[in-house]
Order: sequence, then C-alpha cells, then structure tokens
Amino acid sequence: MKIALIYPPTADPTAPYLSVPALTGYLRSKGVDVLPIDANIECYDLLLRFESLRQTARQIDRRLASLKKKPFLNHNEQMACVTLFRAKEFAHSLPDNIEDAVAVMRDRSGKRFFDPVSYETAVGVIESALEMISAAYTPLVLDFSAYRTPFSLLDIREIQKDARPERNPFHAYFSGVLCDRLDREGVRVAGISVAFPGQIQPAYALAYTLRRRLPHLHITVGGPAMTQILNRLAPDVLGRSLEPFHSAILFEGEAALYDLVLSIEKGKQPSGVIRGKIRMDLSGLPSPDYEGMPLETYLSPELVLSYDATRGCYWGKCAFCHYGLSETGTAPYRERPTAEVVKHLGDIAKQYNCAIFYLSQNTIMPATAQRLAKTVHKSDAAWRWACDIRPEPFLTPECCRQLAKGGVLSLALGIESGSKRVLRLINKGISRSDMRSAVENLANAGIAVEWMCFTHFPTETYSEALETLHFIQEQQHHIALFTCGDFSLVHRARVACRPEEYGICEVWHAQGDEFIQTLFYRENTSSKNSLEYQKIDAFVEKLSRLFWLHKYPWAGSLSTAHSLLWYRRFGPDVFRKISHMRLPQKPVASSRHLKKIEKIALASQENEENIWHTLIYKKRSVSPKAYRQMAAQIPSISNPFRDRLPKFQV
Repeated sequence: MKIALIYPPTADPTAPYLSVPALTGYLRSKGVDVLPIDANIECYDLLLRFESLRQTARQIDRRLASLKKKPFLNHNEQMACVTLFRAKEFAHSLPDNIEDAVAVMRDRSGKRFFDPVSYETAVGVIESALEMISAAYTPLVLDFSAYRTPFSLLDIREIQKDARPERNPFHAYFSGVLCDRLDREGVRVAGISVAFPGQIQPAYALAYTLRRRLPHLHITVGGPAMTQILNRLAPDVLGRSLEPFHSAILFEGEAALYDLVLSIEKGKQPSGVIRGKIRMDLSGLPSPDYEGMPLETYLSPELVLSYDATRGCYWGKCAFCHYGLSETGTAPYRERPTAEVVKHLGDIAKQYNCAIFYLSQNTIMPATAQRLAKTVHKSDAAWRWACDIRPEPFLTPECCRQLAKGGVLSLALGIESGSKRVLRLINKGISRSDMRSAVENLANAGIAVEWMCFTHFPTETYSEALETLHFIQEQQHHIALFTCGDFSLVHRARVACRPEEYGICEVWHAQGDEFIQTLFYRENTSSKNSLEYQKIDAFVEKLSRLFWLHKYPWAGSLSTAHSLLWYRRFGPDVFRKISHMRLPQKPVASSRHLKKIEKIALASQENEENIWHTLIYKKRSVSPKAYRQMAAQIPSISNPFRDRLPKFQV
C-alpha cells in the first residue's frame, strides 16, 4: 500500500521543510511505500510563471471592470477597488520579469544570487507577484508565511467557503496536477503535514478537493500547527473541525502514522483523533529521507537541508512560550547520539551534495553543540551547520572557538528582553551580562549571531522596552541580524494559563471564533500610552536601517536558507555592510487615479479597523453577519472610477 505525504502551501519555498522527510525516513525504514510531495513549492513553481501571472492580470482586470461599472461603492467594494488598482499598476508588466526573478533565486553559479542589486530586484518582483495573486483573490492576503481572509478559520463553514475554487489560488494545482498524480500512483492514504499556521486553510482546501476527486482515499492530517489547534478544542467543535479529514494525528506522528497504515492495510478505517507520542525516543531513529522531494525546484542556488539532532527544549520554563508538539509549554528535550548525527549528516551531504544544514528543533544544549562540533571537526567534514541556542555562560571564548572549528555557521539566540525585571518575569534563566558575554564570544569566533527579541510583554514599561532596544543598539556590531516583534499571548503558555501572575486581569477570545485563533487580554493598568508605542516602533525602524533586512524567507531574515548561504559567502557581518549600499526600490505607482486611490484607502482602512475593534474589544463577538451589519452602516461613496457609458442619440 502506498501513502502520500503532502506538505501544503503556504510556506518557505527556498528549502524543504523537515516534517515530510522525517516521516518518510521512518515509514520507509518499516517497509512502507511513500510518495513525498512538497505541494508548497510545486504550487509556487506553477504560480510564479509568465502565463500564470498573465492569467492573474486578466483576473484583476475583470474584477476591476466589474467594480468600475457601479455608480456607488460600499465599504467592501472600496477596499477591493484599492487593492485591485494598486495591483493593476504593475500587473501587466510584472509577468515579463517573473521568470528572470525566479532564475536569480536558482542561479547555480551564484553570480546573480549573491549580487545585492540583482537579488533585491528579484525579491521585489516575487513579492509583487504575491500581491497580484492576493489582489486577484481579494480579500485574500497571501505571502510565504500567511494565508488570511477576513474570516479565516472562524468556523468550518467559513473554511469551506474559503476552499471554493474562486477563492483559492491553489485550486487548479490541487484538483488537477496533484489529484491526477495520486490517482496515477495508486495512493490509498494521504497524510497532510501542517507545520505552520499559514498552511491550515490550504490544508483544509486540499482535503475537501481530495474527498471530492478521490473518494477512496483515506485522508489524515497532523503536524505542529494542527496539533496546537485540535488539542484545545471542545469535543463538539473538534468533531466539526475534522469534517474533510478521516483522521488526525496529534503530537509526534511517526509511530502513530505507521500504525494507521497497518490498520488500513488490514481493512480497518481509523477515524477521529489519534494521539501520537509526546516523547519519541530519538536513539536509532532513521535519518530524514529526502529521496523523491523536488530538490531542483526550490528557490535557492543550492540545497540547505534540515535535520533533527534534538527535539524539544531542555529549559522549557519561559513563561511566554508554547511551541511545537506539546500539551503546554515546549516539548520535552531529547537528543540523538552524536556519532549517529554526524554519520547521518555526512551521508545526506554526500548523497545530495549539501554543504549547509539547519538543525531544526526548539533549541540545543550548548554542551551538546560543543560535543557535536568537536566530532565534526575530527571527521574533517566540509559541511557547516546552524541552529537555535540559549545564550548561556557555557559559551566561553574557548567553547565558541571550538564551535566555529566544528562547522557552526550561525546561531539564533532568544534574547527576548534587555530589562532585568522582564527577564525575571518571563523566567528566562539567563542574566543580561551572561547574554552579552555569550554574544561577544560567538561573534569574536566568527559565528553569525542572530537575536530574537520582543517588546510589550504584560506590565513592561516604556523605559523597559527602551532597555531592550538600547541593548540591541549597544551590541549591533556583534549581531548579524535581529528581529524585535510585539509580544502576543498564545494558548497553553504559562502567561495564558496563569495570567494573574503577569498583571493581566482578563483573557478572552471572540465569541464565534470556534478555532480560538487569537487570544486577547487586558492588563490591570496600562503600561504604555499610544505615543510611547509609536516611539518604540520608530526606534525599531531606526535600528532596522542598520541591517539589510527582508521579510521571511529571504536573505536578511533569521535562520533562512538564503541568509545561511550569504553568511558562508561573505561572512557574518554581510547584512550590516550591505545596509549602506543604494539598492533598487519598488517602483512607485504613477496612475492618474493614485490620489483618489490613496484617499479611499485611508478612509476604508480606518473604517475597517473600527469595525474589528468594535467586534473584538466591545462586542467580543465575531461573525460575518455582525460584520456585514456594521459595514452596511458606513456610507457608500460615489464611484470616482466609474466607466462613463457613451450617450447615443435616438
């Protein structure tokens, strides 16, 4: 019996993610016939082509033409008009450039890929292409990490609506290329691996399509993003949420998926939620198997592959964190034997000519990283590696030199905050002085050090937020890249479970949000005013200009395949050096309608924000009906873009 393991859009198209190769390696070691499919890169390989974007441009024209006939525009039509007009500015010229932009990303010589001007131009074209696709399917917002509509994942009915062909840019691939392949290959089980939130709606859309086209197929779903959603749902909602799936596997799926295959082979039909292991033993676990993945298709000049040397977090006490395949907090920490790791990576490097690996896990113990580096150094391996690590006192100058000798290219560090009080509050377990020493020791050893920080943790004051930003500023010459986001409350983290310990007096989710996608909270006292929020955002923007930053997954974003390739080529300070160069900017719109568009955009965006603020913070209830009622109260405007029909004399 053959099983297809499918990685759905939308996610990083520059490298294969670990989940499907890990499951493939395990199942093949048990004798199961596996067909691995990276539907994410296959979808984008089709969408980012000349003819596909020409069709997208025509779809934009058709939608815009329909709106231009209306004498008046209501609230939603105003927003659609703005989106479509903005996309139309480049919709007909951009298709001519898309294949060249994709070629830059796949440039095996590296000449164009490593040229900042060519690379910046290519990134701009590809991101504009995503804006085109979003506009053609407006109100969809699509990029390589998110897939959003106004009522995304609100309930199963809205999921079903968003899965319709006219709302789903991936439908042609799902219903045609993918279904035909599964049918041709005689697949009996389809396992959909959902690692990130941006894949959830496309995974549902895929499952609905498979149910219609291939009714004999058993469809199961799993992965971190699905586990975290399904694990928190009430039984009645859980039953509805599984509508297009026959079964769902929670937590680590290798053994549970194998058992499911055996059951189906025996003629059984497993259904509902199947609990996998929370603590899979990594000793003797097979290596991830990349055979059959579309390795030549990724948007990268060479392969950067992932490997799970460890799983989980050995600290596991940070108050803000709920990550991965776990009930609460983080998954329990486990390691593979060091000799086995080096052998597996050496075999993969030889088989696929891979020179860089990303050790994909929550974090790795510094002592384990040092031991691994020593073993790699003794083996004379030519490949290099990167991972996440805690900035602990263990990272002495000597330890960091050993890491560099042992192939460490880059390390991403969870700094979180520069405030002593906030660090204690989140239970980081590391002092600011220890962080400073670790960062400087790593940087002095020639390792690219990436910082992960956030502001606006509950009760954090304005001065404490500034401590974090000043810490970044102080260490800028030791930092290769940084990110500083806003704190968000996540399910099953300690802050969400015990909010009273963190100055939070109330936590809620909007009624009607069956999947409980977002938690909202209110502090006992406001820690910052609106002006202070603006000043913090401005400071982050100022710091960002010190680096050549990009959105995920491009070079200049943390722990991406492209960033690792640029580190290896130019060194850990490459993104600071390039920040001083004059690089091409996105073209500025020059339409005669521009002023009208921007005026409507400002008004409609303000109205949209007011609607959602009222629904979430005042009514605390969200539904399409309630939204429509509020939108209907916004006055329509005379259509400034209306086509003037010619007058005929009778």
